[in-house]
Amino acid sequence: MALDGVFLSFIKAELQDAVGSRIDKIHQPSREEVVLTLRHRSGSAKLLISTGAGSPRLHFTKVTLENPKAPPMFCMLLRKYLGSGKLTAVRQLGLDRVLYLDFETINELGDLVTVTLAVEIMGRHSNLIVVGQDGRIIDAIKRVDPEMSSVRPVLPQMPYVLPPVQDKLSLLEADNQAVLAAVEAYPKDQELSKVLVGILQGISPVFAREAVFYACRGAEVLRSELTEAQKERLSFFLNRVREDLRAGTPHMTMALDLNGTPKDFCFTEIHQYGAAMLTKPYETASELLDDFYSRRDQISRMKQRSNDLLKLIVNRTERTQRKLDAQRQELAECGERDTLKVYGDLLNSSLYRMEKGMELVTVENYYDQNRPVTIRLDPALSPSQNAQRYYNEYRKAATAEKMLTDLIAQAEQELVYLDSVFDEVTRTTGESELLEIRKELIDGGYLRNYHRKNLKQLKPKPPLRFRSSDGFTILCGRNNKQNDRLSMKEARNHDIWLHTHNIPGSHVIIVTNGEAVPDRTVEEAAVIAATHSKAAESRQVPVDYTEIRNVHKPNGAKPGMVIFENYQTAYITPDQALVERLAQ
Repeated sequence: MALDGVFLSFIKAELQDAVGSRIDKIHQPSREEVVLTLRHRSGSAKLLISTGAGSPRLHFTKVTLENPKAPPMFCMLLRKYLGSGKLTAVRQLGLDRVLYLDFETINELGDLVTVTLAVEIMGRHSNLIVVGQDGRIIDAIKRVDPEMSSVRPVLPQMPYVLPPVQDKLSLLEADNQAVLAAVEAYPKDQELSKVLVGILQGISPVFAREAVFYACRGAEVLRSELTEAQKERLSFFLNRVREDLRAGTPHMTMALDLNGTPKDFCFTEIHQYGAAMLTKPYETASELLDDFYSRRDQISRMKQRSNDLLKLIVNRTERTQRKLDAQRQELAECGERDTLKVYGDLLNSSLYRMEKGMELVTVENYYDQNRPVTIRLDPALSPSQNAQRYYNEYRKAATAEKMLTDLIAQAEQELVYLDSVFDEVTRTTGESELLEIRKELIDGGYLRNYHRKNLKQLKPKPPLRFRSSDGFTILCGRNNKQNDRLSMKEARNHDIWLHTHNIPGSHVIIVTNGEAVPDRTVEEAAVIAATHSKAAESRQVPVDYTEIRNVHKPNGAKPGMVIFENYQTAYITPDQALVERLAQ
């Protein structure tokens, strides 16, 4: 997932198209992020520079980031030295992971000077350094004192020193003979992909793995295991990549898991993950990076904001499960109630044989071939009172059994409901959807002390909308409340309803408008149902489907809970790529 030197060279090409632009605005949304708004004749563009250890990058962005009320000191310094400055050059030394942005600006004395932004994309050592015309550091977004690094301190007034040069071959300039010779010089027990990262400048591990995937037909090999045929395929792959890069025709690609979470990116097509990942192409490096990190940041924010809900659901689930286990144990004990009635009957028919003060009595059990049975008595009670005591315990056990049976059914339904809400929260990607789930939990009495002001202003999103290959509209609920609205209010009698079999997931509706629905549309709707369920990463997922007139909601049922009849079941493998293609 690293932003390598080759990838950075394409960002450089985009920035070179912006040479001549002037800085219109400078903002610093966070401690490690700066946004420069560049204005040119045809409009403006926002350049994002991030030095965060987990996401160092540089690219144009369309995402609007929230800025602090008061600009940080580094932001004020940038405004002082770069305000209204004109971008005059963009430089990169070979395929190094540093870009130098030269700006022509006027200093306090009214002189025309050049101020350089050195954008160093080097993992946790990433930095944004402001360098004056004299080659000295004006300041940096991350100051590095001699105690932090004796090799390369970064402090105001110190000369700017280039990062240590790596002794590697250039992917673009080195020929394959030199590359293979460098491979041969590496230790034999090293994996080939790691060898390539070690000898080639400007490439990331994902590119190296892709090269090995092609050369070795999907298998990682040790350096010592590399065959002549694999060397030829590796050379062919590197030649093809060089041609694309020199022609300026990279294949910008993002890899996403089956839930749509971004996992990797590269300037070539990505095949190494096979069916375990989806891939998405992009026109430019900036478009890819902007989408990759905005998706990832949104998922990260949603995880942070949903943590309290997930914790609540887990705690409630554990508590309900403990209560259910205790109720089942009590119910098992109630199974002996018939014995209590038998004891009452036997005592009633043997009153003449008992006296007050007895603790035990042995009588013939006429319910069991007159076999003798010993019954424990309360010595403080009379014989008839002892018989009545067993009748009372029998009635109490019968009442408890009925009550426990109802409570167990309720607890089992609650566990199913909580499981469905947990699944919804983990699949939610938008703030408004999360608020809807939060409101559902408040309405259900699971959550309290939340600011209802936000909920009053909440406008529920419409269901997800798809169009099948045959032209039918397919609707998919986002949460339990929406599932209820979709299935119980909006769908018509002959529309087709789909849901994963005994697996939490969304309600899906095929809008038929009274027409016969082709099997292909039913299958596509089933794929949507399976993909929007807890079984999204499974295979051969059972999906039930029937006409909506066969779907009913019992009185008092939890949101999203329905019963249905006269259904069929299809076994479907989720397909995120198909779902995205059908989305409207």
